[in-house]
Amino acid sequence: MKNRIDRVGFGFAMIALAGPLWAQVSDARVPGAATSLAQSANKPHETSFVIGNDDLLAINVWKEPDISRSIPVRSDGRISLPLVGEVQATGRTPLQLEEDIASRLRNYIAEPEVTVMVQEIRSQKFNILGQVTKPGSYSLELVTTVLDAIAAAGGFKDFANVKGIYILRQNSGGGESRIAFNYKQVIKGKNPQQNLKLEPRDTIVVP
Repeated sequence: MKNRIDRVGFGFAMIALAGPLWAQVSDARVPGAATSLAQSANKPHETSFVIGNDDLLAINVWKEPDISRSIPVRSDGRISLPLVGEVQATGRTPLQLEEDIASRLRNYIAEPEVTVMVQEIRSQKFNILGQVTKPGSYSLELVTTVLDAIAAAGGFKDFANVKGIYILRQNSGGGESRIAFNYKQVIKGKNPQQNLKLEPRDTIVVP
């Protein structure tokens, strides 16, 4: 009899322990519960990047597929979303734009969760002029150095002065700097520092 009571008591103890464990498993399997928490904890923010005209933005509003979309920034610096209306995007960081969109959506959604990601950086461009095959304006998204820029422009024309190339760079205080680039030296491994990383609005001149 005593052994039977002990077994019954042991069985109740196991059930009591299993209850909280089963509750944890059940909670983990509730659709959207764990995902929502994970998304909130790992929500990406690009705090230093400033959005510009033509940038392609991916805007996601949690559980609101009719509002979520990929959208380019117009030439006036604005975007338009359902329920939100016209919003200024250019000159703001993705985090600032998230907060603005969320504040406008609170008129319609109790606790809107908004994520803004930059899908394509189209606003940051450089120019390359002169004796290259395809002069013009190019995105900095794929091109990072002077040599990359020359390659993107199709290389030099026959009479290009490859020793006299220079970069015009806008100074933060106004005006511009002129930076020399000797193609012959750089490709031979001399003065590799001349193959500098390009910045938005740089202009490469190939005489």
